[in-house]
Amino acid sequence: MSANSTKAQPDTAALTPDAVPFRARAAWVMFDWSAQPLYTLILTFLFAPYFATAVASSPEHGQALWGYGAAIAGILIAFGSPFLGAMADGGGRRKPWIAVFSIIMAASMTLLWWAKPGADTTTILLILFAFVTATAAAEFATVFTNAMMPTLATHDQLGRLSGLGYAVGYAGGLASLIIMAGLIVTSPVTGTTLLGLDPVIALDASQREGDRLVGPFAAIWFLVFMIPFFLIVPDIRTRRSAQSANRSALQELASTISGLKHDGNMLLFLLSRMIYVDGLTAIFTFGGIYGTAVFGWTAFELGLFGIILSLTGAAGAFIGGFLDDWIGAKPVIVRSLAILVIAAIGILSVTPTHVLYIVPVSPRLVGAAPFSSTGELVYLAFAMMIGFVAAPTQAASRSLLARLAPREKITQYFGLFAFSGKVTAFIAPLLVATVTQATQSQRIGVAVIVVFLMVGLVLMLGVRERQHDASSGKLTAGGAPEA
Repeated sequence: MSANSTKAQPDTAALTPDAVPFRARAAWVMFDWSAQPLYTLILTFLFAPYFATAVASSPEHGQALWGYGAAIAGILIAFGSPFLGAMADGGGRRKPWIAVFSIIMAASMTLLWWAKPGADTTTILLILFAFVTATAAAEFATVFTNAMMPTLATHDQLGRLSGLGYAVGYAGGLASLIIMAGLIVTSPVTGTTLLGLDPVIALDASQREGDRLVGPFAAIWFLVFMIPFFLIVPDIRTRRSAQSANRSALQELASTISGLKHDGNMLLFLLSRMIYVDGLTAIFTFGGIYGTAVFGWTAFELGLFGIILSLTGAAGAFIGGFLDDWIGAKPVIVRSLAILVIAAIGILSVTPTHVLYIVPVSPRLVGAAPFSSTGELVYLAFAMMIGFVAAPTQAASRSLLARLAPREKITQYFGLFAFSGKVTAFIAPLLVATVTQATQSQRIGVAVIVVFLMVGLVLMLGVRERQHDASSGKLTAGGAPEA
């Protein structure tokens, strides 16, 4: 490299958020695009229902096993994220950590190919191990990508950047779902894809190879689309005080956690998020499984269901990002949680023969067109409400943390952010799994999710959002200057 080309390289340590080029922010949101197939294809719409209905011995047993797997992943994420964040703030760089977890995530998703129908116990344990590992690796990588936000956008643009990330993520999930459901996964009844086409790849339908291909497909998707992130996004070091620089990661983390007792507002926010994210995660974990149990949906209907929800989710994330910068992150979160509670109660009101608990409807006919029954349409309407506000809830939570946390400890706080989203995340899936197994009712099992959403909403009402005063350059809480 010549001397001139060396001088042309930007000094990332000196970059301020307003000096970061647009292409860097565009490459940053590609992480959401790249990782989303894990959540859309594997955890929600295609692979999880396939595992519960075809790999496990029964749908109830499959839902319970998936719930236990989600609980284990939640425990790993909860206790690993804060420590990793402290280590990253000590070293400054985040991309090496993201690279390591990206490799682990891709390898784990590839293992899902071995999930054959009616698999033996050893294979089921391998699949659950891959599911847990991929989920944990994705969340660990997210700790570090989230921590980059304040280095890429100014304070008054954090909401839009966060919302754009989620919108692009939903778009990535939609695109990957269209490819899988529209070109590869076939309906057991018609033998054609969601688009009415023959599959573009010759696969053995009796071995459900279309469903099993979801894992390797998501792995390849992730690795390919992460290339712009690693090539373009600046990895800006954070400056630390001399005191914190001399501490170990564990000591620094202990100091940060101890300091939370003096910041009741941050503590209340993390506690609220801890509870409502548990409920939100459980909705995505069991939503597809529950819909399959109620209406007997195949991968064909689940693919169409996922496409519709991805569209509403992308729209909600995009609109929510602008609302975040306009009215504030807290109002967006509170309104979204209220809608989530209503929609979750509405979904539970739907059975094959009733909607809104007491209104009788005709059950879905065998072989009928997708969403042709009244029950399915009502279920879809409530699910679209969830899809529209779920992304703004998550995006506004991310931007609120970025506004509240001190920049020199931003990765630690995003580690605590992940901790707050996962430390009790095993409780919701565990309760769903336990109640489902005890009652042999998927409906009763899923009903516990509503409690988490309601408690999180009540706690969020007490959080004060700090606003940025452009004239003074200081943060204020609820509009009043801080002492």
